[in-house]
Amino acid sequence: MAPTLPKPINDYVEANARLDLDGMLKPFSVDALVLDNGHRYDGPAERRKLLEEAVAVKAIFTPDTVRHEDGQVVVEGPAHGDFKGSPIRFTYRFTLEQDAIKALEITA
Repeated sequence: MAPTLPKPINDYVEANARLDLDGMLKPFSVDALVLDNGHRYDGPAERRKLLEEAVAVKAIFTPDTVRHEDGQVVVEGPAHGDFKGSPIRFTYRFTLEQDAIKALEITA
């Protein structure tokens, strides 16, 4: 059974399951920051580029745990797709603000 997620995170995860790039971008605030394994992505254009790469390899994240920690929603689970080492277990640390994703840190 999938964990219950806050709406913007759930929207992101559901869009990812459909490999829907625009749907994955929609829950982010305009000035959101994404950190992906130490690489920083600022602004809509950089987020789009990062997520285009994820969609290109058909990387689908399947959350199996969620917890609240230091003001963040921490979601963990495997991602599988057309990439080396698939599946890999990831941790997504979401910071939410006004029903949008303000920041996302992704680590493997």
